[in-house]
Amino acid sequence: MLFLRRVLRDEAGATSLEYGLIISLIFLVILSALTAFGGTGSGIFNTAMTTLKTAIGG
Repeated sequence: MLFLRRVLRDEAGATSLEYGLIISLIFLVILSALTAFGGTGSGIFNTAMTTLKTAIGG
């Protein structure tokens, strides 16, 4: 019973847990943005590469 009380009062792990949750939320936002705009970014990159090839003469 004493161990359980000590564990419930200890807040040292709470901070690292909160940081872990924040990092995971940021990761999910970045992943969602890449998934949503990945096709558009790829299209822009391909257009730029085609333009450069044409300008170089290849």
